[in-house]
Amino acid sequence: MLSVLIRTKNEEKNIERAIKSVQGLADEIIVVDSGSTDKTVEIAKNLGAKVFFKEWEGYANQLNYGISLCSHEWILVLDADEELSEELRESIRRELKNPKYEVYQLCRRTYYLGRFLKHGWYPEWRIRLFKKGKVLFEGALHEKAIFEGKKGKLRGDLYHYSFKSLEDHYQKTIKYAKIMAQDMKSRGKKFNLLNLIFNPIWHFIKVYFFKLGFLDGIRGFFIAMSGAFYVFLKYKFLYELELKEKKEKLW
Repeated sequence: MLSVLIRTKNEEKNIERAIKSVQGLADEIIVVDSGSTDKTVEIAKNLGAKVFFKEWEGYANQLNYGISLCSHEWILVLDADEELSEELRESIRRELKNPKYEVYQLCRRTYYLGRFLKHGWYPEWRIRLFKKGKVLFEGALHEKAIFEGKKGKLRGDLYHYSFKSLEDHYQKTIKYAKIMAQDMKSRGKKFNLLNLIFNPIWHFIKVYFFKLGFLDGIRGFFIAMSGAFYVFLKYKFLYELELKEKKEKLW
C-alpha cells in the first residue's frame, strides 16, 4: 500500500536512520542513488531497500523518476537526512486506513547546532505523502509539487538533520545559491540592484521577527543571517552569469 522514496548520494551517515524510521510502515523502500562512492548503497540494500541508479539530473527529475519506480498506491517521499517522528508514523498509519485526501503535507523540523528549532524554519510544511499519479515535481532546487485538488495535513514532525556543522551549512548555502542563480537565468530573470540590496534584508526580517526566529536565541539569529546571505549570493551569482554571457558575446 505504501512505497517510500529516498534520493541519495554519499549518505552513509544518514541513510540507516531514514530507512529504520519507516520500517514496519512501508511496504517497499525505493532508493534512487546518483552515484554514491561511500557505503550508502550497501547499507540501503542490507536494510531491505530496492536501490536504483540514476545519473543526477536535478532534484525534481530524480523524484519524478523515483515515483515511476514505486509500485504501491501511496508514496511517501523522504530525504536521506530525515526521519519520521513516532507521532508522524502513527498519523500516517491511521490516515492511510481511511484517507480523506489524495495529497498530504508533512511538517518538517530542522535540527541545528545541537537542538531542534522551534521557530524561524518551523513549521515548514511540505508535500510528501500522496497517491501515485497525483503529484509531479518541478523546480531546480526547492522542488515544487504540482497537483490538483485539496491537500491535508498530518500531525507529527518530520525530523531534518540537514547540516553537520556551520562550515557544512555555508558550503551548501553557496552551492544552492549558484543553482538558484542558474535557474533564474534560465527563466529569463534579470539582475536588479534593488533585489540585491533589499531582498536579503527582507528575508532576515521575515525569519527573525515575523517567524519568531529570535525566540530560538543565537540559533535563530544564525539561520536568519544565513538565509539573508543565501538571497544576497543568488543575486550576486546571477550578476556574474550575466557578465560571463556578455563577455562570450563580445568574443
